Amino acid sequence: MSTSSPRASTESSVASNHRPHTTTGNDGEDSQFTLRGIAAGLLIGTIVAFSNTYFGLQTGWVSMMSMPASLIGYAIFKSLHNQLRLPFTPVENVLVQTVAVAVGSMPLSAGFVGVIPALERLLKPSEGGPLSLSTSQLIIWGIGVSFFGVLFAVPLRKQVILREKLKFPSGTATALMISVLHGTKSDVQKTDSTSQSVDEDERSEPLIATSSDDASWKRNTKLLFYSFAVSGVYTLCTYFFPIIRNIPFLGAKAGSVWLWTFNPSPAYVGQGIIMGPETTGHMLLGAILGWAILSPLAKNKGWAPGPVSDYQKGSRGWLIWVSLAIMLADSLISLGWVAFSYVVRFSRRKSPRRSSYESIPQEEASTSESSEVDPVALRRARRSARLKVLEAHDEEEDNVAPNHLVPMKMAALGLVASSVLCVVSTKLVFHQVPIYAMCAALPLAFILSLVGVRALGQTDLNPVSGISKLTQLVFALIVPASNPAAVLINLIAGAVSEAGAQQAGDIMQDLKTGHLLRASPRAQFYGQLIGSVFGAIISAVIYRLYSAVYEIPGLLFQVPTAFVWIDCSRLVYGQGLPEGARDFAWSFGLLFAVTTMYKAWSSKAMPWIPGGVAVAVGMYNVPSFTLARAVGGAVQWFWSRKFGNQAATPLIVAASGLILGEGIVSLVNLLMANFGVPHL
Repeated sequence: MSTSSPRASTESSVASNHRPHTTTGNDGEDSQFTLRGIAAGLLIGTIVAFSNTYFGLQTGWVSMMSMPASLIGYAIFKSLHNQLRLPFTPVENVLVQTVAVAVGSMPLSAGFVGVIPALERLLKPSEGGPLSLSTSQLIIWGIGVSFFGVLFAVPLRKQVILREKLKFPSGTATALMISVLHGTKSDVQKTDSTSQSVDEDERSEPLIATSSDDASWKRNTKLLFYSFAVSGVYTLCTYFFPIIRNIPFLGAKAGSVWLWTFNPSPAYVGQGIIMGPETTGHMLLGAILGWAILSPLAKNKGWAPGPVSDYQKGSRGWLIWVSLAIMLADSLISLGWVAFSYVVRFSRRKSPRRSSYESIPQEEASTSESSEVDPVALRRARRSARLKVLEAHDEEEDNVAPNHLVPMKMAALGLVASSVLCVVSTKLVFHQVPIYAMCAALPLAFILSLVGVRALGQTDLNPVSGISKLTQLVFALIVPASNPAAVLINLIAGAVSEAGAQQAGDIMQDLKTGHLLRASPRAQFYGQLIGSVFGAIISAVIYRLYSAVYEIPGLLFQVPTAFVWIDCSRLVYGQGLPEGARDFAWSFGLLFAVTTMYKAWSSKAMPWIPGGVAVAVGMYNVPSFTLARAVGGAVQWFWSRKFGNQAATPLIVAASGLILGEGIVSLVNLLMANFGVPHL
């Protein structure tokens, strides 16, 4: 990608205008990596981890909450500004949100909302299960998968952020929010207007309102508090009146038999606001296809004779196979397209200073032409010249001091050490997994993490679910079905790939934010490592708290992604589809392979063409999961139509408060359930 592109100019402007406001200047790393910043990030991340575990066990959907983390971090230090010895700076806020994201993402990265429930609750005795894992074993496993994704992403920063300048929409939006909060009003306005004129059609991140005065901050803080309170009160009410979680709005029979109920959860609405109308609209289409058409069809044909809600003999379990086919088709085409695009772009990419290295110095050129020089040596000389130009360009484009970068030697040694740690911890917890399987899983995880990072940078979507399913397909060829623990090994291999892709995407998104604000990549790197370790510990404890009090799977925590995980493993080992599912799985899989391919091939934005993953999510989750999110998507659509993207900040703040309110106050429900407080 040429450095003279409009996006390149915009990002250079952003970087140059957001110098850290520190007493020691940009070279003072102590002003960026602070104990108070780490502590605030761990606190905020714990809140996000509770919220993500709660919603992840319900639906499989989690949010990294980088923008709310920045806002909450700013609110904490703003309220304590009279007691602070040094001011709270933008680069320190980058550290806070980096640590918070690392902690908050661990419920997904360590598999506590998908793989672990599948192993503990759904694995059959003939498959080596169900497993009984202690909290200490969960912590060991979580720490084992905490590092290698982060370390693998470090060397990618130069390629995807400096050279290719991938946009990473959420990372850019977070940088804009931090800039606004810390008072760089004119710079943000300039950057916003420039980038909007260039990338109006492809921009997916919400624009941040450019008002940085105290009144605006106070309004946003109050809005966050009020939305948090509304969601919290609703959550308390659901404990005493569980019926409000499933309102049979289409009648008693539609609700009790066909599962068409409405959950007016403010948090679900908030999630729909953040997802946007396109994703929620596709999810709603999946819900209609699955629960209004295919479910009654499977029931009436006798393919799913049990109760609709039954995973074994009901249409709910039958639908998972169709949704899994859609997800696999979409993921394979999407990941293949990203990989193909990367290969083509890499092979055709011209240096930003092509003219400077194509014209080798005249003395060298004339000597090469007049004498019989070895062509191989000449090619090597030209390649060396190109590499020198690229390195010089990278140093010019980078906006932090060299001592703030993560040394490549440290990253390489850390990658080796983290890989060994992953193998050892996995073997300690899951002794059934052979060493050769883990040695095969890690390189595959690295390759797929690269694909995930590029997809995230281009589309703001990290396809970790598709990456894990692709790993499961590959491991069906590596581990034979004759192995009695084949399904278990398949699940663990997929979990390792998911962890690597998730962490690599998280740190790269954070590094994009830091790049735009001139934050220290080394400080972010250390913060991510600390947050990952802490997140592995706290997420294991949170998961064990919920699993000890609530039935999993149960009415509240239905863990649909756990069923998707284990059904995918059984599918790749040929354990068969239920009657009638094969034809529909193939048909829908082919259909969405074509639509995904067409969307990838076309250069035009076509939101009306459904995305396979979103449709699959709407199909394997019950309608109550989707309907409230569709309401949130409609709210976001109406808001943007009426007020425009520039007024998106209050809506995002309110949505964040709604999500965090239910996630945190659910702890009160957890305590009441633990102490046997009766329902009304």
